[in-house]
Amino acid sequence: MQKETKIILGIDPGTVVMGYGLIKVDAKGLKLLEMGVLKMSSKTNAHDRLKTIHEKVCALIKQFKPSEMAIEAPFFGKNVQSMLKLGRAQGVAIAAGIQGGLIVAEYAPKKIKQSITGNGNADKIQVMKMLQKLMTLEEKPEYLDASDALAAAVCHHFQGKSTITAGKNTFKDWGSYLEKNPQRIRK
Repeated sequence: MQKETKIILGIDPGTVVMGYGLIKVDAKGLKLLEMGVLKMSSKTNAHDRLKTIHEKVCALIKQFKPSEMAIEAPFFGKNVQSMLKLGRAQGVAIAAGIQGGLIVAEYAPKKIKQSITGNGNADKIQVMKMLQKLMTLEEKPEYLDASDALAAAVCHHFQGKSTITAGKNTFKDWGSYLEKNPQRIRK
C-alpha cells in the first residue's frame, strides 16, 4: 500500500546557529511546513548548547511527526576544533532523529547543492533562490542556515525513491520530463 504523504526534516547542524526545514511530500508535490533556525549564544556552555540542539530536534519531531531526516554532513575544513564542534552538533541531532524513530540520511554539502541547483559549487544564495522557485517561497529567510536545512530535506526527497512517485513515469532526461509535464514550466 502506498503511503499518501511523507514528512522530511532537514537539518543544517551548527553549534551557534542550527538550521531546520520541514517539507511535506504528497501527490501534489512539495510543501514547506516550517523553516527556521535555533540560535544560541556562543558564550553558553558547549554541553548546554548540545542539549538545546537535542531538545529542539526532539520538539520538531514531536510537533511535525516526520518519518525521515536529512542532515548535512560536516565539510572538511582546516580548523580541527571547529570540525569537532560541528561533528558533535551533528551527532546530537542524528541521535535525536534515531531516538524519534526516523530514517536518517547524511548528504555532503556538494551533493545537496548539486541536487538543488545542478551545480555542486553553488553558493548559499543560489541554493536559496532555487528553493524559492522550486517551492514558490515568498520570503527570504533571515539566516541562510534555514534554507540550507530545507535544501537537505528537498535533496533527500530527490535522491530517494519516493513512495508517492513509485510506479509512476520515470524520465531519461529533463527534456522528456518537461515534455510530459508542461504545467511545471514557469515563465
